[in-house]
Amino acid sequence: MSGEAAADRAGEEQAGDQIAEEQAGEQVVADGQPSAEGSGHEQPQEVDHPQAPALSVEELVVQRDGYLNDLQRVTAEFANYRRKAAERQQETKAMAAADIVEKVLPVLDACDAAVAQGAEDVVPIRDALFAALEKEGLAKLDDPGAPFDPTCHEAVVHEPGEGEAVIAEVLRAGYEWNSRVLRPAMVKVRG
Repeated sequence: MSGEAAADRAGEEQAGDQIAEEQAGEQVVADGQPSAEGSGHEQPQEVDHPQAPALSVEELVVQRDGYLNDLQRVTAEFANYRRKAAERQQETKAMAAADIVEKVLPVLDACDAAVAQGAEDVVPIRDALFAALEKEGLAKLDDPGAPFDPTCHEAVVHEPGEGEAVIAEVLRAGYEWNSRVLRPAMVKVRG
C-alpha cells in the first residue's frame, strides 16, 4: 500500500503545485479584480467602435427612396403652406382696404349731399376721390330703372306698379368693393 500512497501523494502534490501556479499567476489589479494575465481564462477583448455590418445595395436603395419620399412630402407641404400664407395675406390686405373704403363712404355721401344742395365747387373733390377709389375696385350702385336685387339694394319705399320690381329712385348710393357689397343702395322700388 505504500506504492499506492506514494502515487496519491504525488497526485496531490501535482494538483497543489498547479493551484499554486494559478494563484501566483493571478495578479490583483487596482479595482480588486484579478487580471486576465496568467489565469488561463481568456476574456474577450473590447473593441472601441465596432463597425456596423455593411448594408446591401437593395437596403441602401430602399433607405434612399424613403428619404426621397420624406423630402418630397415636406417640400410639398411647405409649398402648400407658402401658397396658403400668401392667400391669407391677400385676403387680409383686401379686408383692410375694404374697411378703410367703408370709412370713407360718409365723405362721399357728404360730397353728394353738398352737390345736391348746389355746391358746385365740391364736384371736383368728389370726382377725384371717387376716381382714386374706383381704380382700386370701388363701384357705385345707383342705377335707376335696373331690376331690384335684394343683395345690392335696400328697399325703403315701395310704390305700386306693373311687372317686375325695378328701382324707381336711388335715395342713397350703395357701393361695391371688388365685387363685394360694402353698403347696399337705399332705393325706392316700383312694381
